[in-house]
Amino acid sequence: MRAATAFAIDAGRHERRRHQRVKVRLTGQFMRPDRQEFPCATIDISPGGIAFEAEASGEIGERIIAYLNQIGRVEGTVARHFYGGFAIQMKLPPLKREKLADQLTWLANRHILGMPEDRRHERIEPRNRSTTLTLPGGRQHLARIIDISRSGAALTVDASAPIGAPVVVGARPAQIVRVFDGGLAVEFNRLIPEEMFDENVRL
Repeated sequence: MRAATAFAIDAGRHERRRHQRVKVRLTGQFMRPDRQEFPCATIDISPGGIAFEAEASGEIGERIIAYLNQIGRVEGTVARHFYGGFAIQMKLPPLKREKLADQLTWLANRHILGMPEDRRHERIEPRNRSTTLTLPGGRQHLARIIDISRSGAALTVDASAPIGAPVVVGARPAQIVRVFDGGLAVEFNRLIPEEMFDENVRL
């Protein structure tokens, strides 16, 4: 019985080690069960949990839902409090855990390379939302623009590719920075010139 217990402890430690934390700051908001929403920012993230900087927090064991720029919706239970914030624990299915791990790898690389954050630019809804998405290999798919900034765009499209894959939106080269149900977000290789960026912008 003791041997089985020791094995369970070792397995748990291995699982924690496998959930490598990435120090990345993503802003957003979280919602408590009573539907109150509060601003927050991540301190670090792993496929098993997130540490948040926030003025408010939930009770230990309370389930919260957070919406984070570049990652989207995440949820988990409050595991601990600390000065200036709190941490949640997440139990994700294997597929979602791998997807989040890919996103975290990409975000970490962006930070190391000093790449600009997409959300620092104003986002608008263009008049003409129709465009095309060309995937690696040259296959084109019809897409619809959800919103756009000078540095990137969110699209609804019936196609996908890995985080970091090079694509072309309309005629503008970009790379995928986030994938969500029904679409994806891209970062352009070059900013749209300020004088060209308004509701009449076309991709």
